[in-house]
Amino acid sequence: MNKIALINVVGLSKRLIGNDTPFLKKWSASKNISSIEPVLPAVTCSVQTTYLTGKWPNEHGIVANGWFFKELQEIKLWKQSNKLVQSESIWDYAKKMNPAFTCANMFWWYNMYSSVDYAVTPRPQYRANGLKIPDCYSAPANLRDRLQQVLGTFPLFDFWGPKTSIKSSKWIADASKLVFDWHRPDLLLVYLPHLDYVLQKSGHEQTPLKKDLLEIDKVCERLILSLEAQGVQVNIISEYGITDVSTPVHINRILREMGMISVRKENGLELLDPGTSKAFALADHQVAHIYINDATQKAFIKEELSNHPGIEWVLDETGQKEHHLDHERSGDLVIVAKKDHWFTYYYWLDDTKAPDYARTVAIHDKPGYDPVEMFLDPNKKLIIPRIALKLIAKKIGFRTLMDIIPLDASLVKGSHGRIQLEDKDKAIFIGHQVNSNALSPTEIKNTLLTQIFGTPK
Repeated sequence: MNKIALINVVGLSKRLIGNDTPFLKKWSASKNISSIEPVLPAVTCSVQTTYLTGKWPNEHGIVANGWFFKELQEIKLWKQSNKLVQSESIWDYAKKMNPAFTCANMFWWYNMYSSVDYAVTPRPQYRANGLKIPDCYSAPANLRDRLQQVLGTFPLFDFWGPKTSIKSSKWIADASKLVFDWHRPDLLLVYLPHLDYVLQKSGHEQTPLKKDLLEIDKVCERLILSLEAQGVQVNIISEYGITDVSTPVHINRILREMGMISVRKENGLELLDPGTSKAFALADHQVAHIYINDATQKAFIKEELSNHPGIEWVLDETGQKEHHLDHERSGDLVIVAKKDHWFTYYYWLDDTKAPDYARTVAIHDKPGYDPVEMFLDPNKKLIIPRIALKLIAKKIGFRTLMDIIPLDASLVKGSHGRIQLEDKDKAIFIGHQVNSNALSPTEIKNTLLTQIFGTPK
């Protein structure tokens, strides 16, 4: 078996490889750069699972970064159990071909309770006193301790939130090098998210992007050269390209004005009640799943949304089947934003009634994805001293709300999820033994198996 690495540089596209990424420009010059046709939705969990299983979302079941769990009548995002994936992954196939095969998964999603040999994934500690402590999860369990003894605690607050920085991608890259040095897996999967967050915050504005491109280029250089020096065949992949946006579409506010949304009032604030709503949306970047509890409203909702200026597609059962998204977890309708638009989860009509989690980093509490979590509220004076005081209060035992996130969706400058893209904005695969200029996302699994075992599988 050959040793293979697949490094996921999230958000990397052809338009970004150039003078600001000198190593990647030079390294990729001798290799083929293939565009990857997008998965609908072009979001992290759906795309990664399609790559690793060779199946579409209607087969593997990962229809978004989360969905409406009908048994619970609750929206849940960013769950981590691999048992949610309904198709076999590449490591399952490879172990059948050769039981000696080993795989290390470094921060790709659905990385808990899988059959990989070595797994590391973000997992904070949630203390009973309200503290959220940076940490990660690993299998075997002592791998986490060993890595953090060498590298320090995983920088969780640099991984997501307003403090995101290159530190998290650098930690993951350094941890990946150590895992390979210690265990020499046949397949090493590495997730480097830095560009994803930068591009969502600032779009393709050159001033902030130049610095960040150089930073991720340096991280890639160090990791790739280390792996190649040990005989590893390295590939780079991205999940999606990010395009500039300027117009948020508040899909749940639209549904609320149509009389579809139910809310509960608690402490003067409004909480979305999906179980009693006639219909509601799970917003996920530029795609949203519309779950309809009152079937008599479906035709009306479809017609109204089809006429909205920010919505390009409204997919019913036929449309979802055409795009490999017809699955019981999918919404009754799936909508796709027009170019330059994206969907918020906001459902309140008055910011004074927004739920307490709206102004916090709370990815598991919000009924949809919220990229505004990457910003500090510009309207709050002395925000850094405020944060410091709140942290001190938490550490000495007081419960306090970290309400530092704005409610201004216009701050977001980049998004993804659509599949109607120019070639320069599509996900890419850079590697050996690939002669095609365009790949289907379902081809990635077999491409890697061919590299590992030497013959097509």
